[in-house]
Amino acid sequence: MFIRTCGDHGLLVEVDGLDDVLALQAALYADLPPGVTEIVPAARTVLVRIQPETTDITALAAAIRGLRPSRRRHGDAGEVRIPVQYDGADLVDVARHTGMTEHEIVEAHTRASWTVAFCGFAPGFGYLVGDDPRLHVPRRSESRTRVPAGAVALAGEFTGVYPRQSPGGWQLIGSTDVAVWDLERDPPGLLRPGVRVRFVAV
Repeated sequence: MFIRTCGDHGLLVEVDGLDDVLALQAALYADLPPGVTEIVPAARTVLVRIQPETTDITALAAAIRGLRPSRRRHGDAGEVRIPVQYDGADLVDVARHTGMTEHEIVEAHTRASWTVAFCGFAPGFGYLVGDDPRLHVPRRSESRTRVPAGAVALAGEFTGVYPRQSPGGWQLIGSTDVAVWDLERDPPGLLRPGVRVRFVAV
């Protein structure tokens, strides 16, 4: 673990990988240091921001170093179920990459336990990690200029749902009508770090 200051009101904690990010995030939420206002996980870092009136960077760094994250411990921000029509344009290619049938891919995707590790790329886009390594597939060799909102996709160790139409290079396996980003909702993002997700075939 390497800790560096990030402006006057934050620390950026660098760790070895995504499992360590998830464990540190869970440990922070379980034993939240005083004055922390925001925790922002990424693939290999966790940004922790504070309210300077109630604590300082030195105290926060000491509190983080005193944590004992466990890789068996992930954050829990509730669970959502997302219905998916598994008719994606890349389902055949994913079957070829994995050596599975299309039916087996759907079965694996719906049986897996998914957790939002972090968000990025676009508002509401969650990077979900699961517990079935058979679903790890490479990105497409060529990105699409338009991926429709609601597309459900795989890339690397992640699955995700495109919150709006945008370019993208992930492998499309299905689609959902669920709005994962809605400014009329509080909070707008359905897929927040720590949220557990179950995909349901429809």
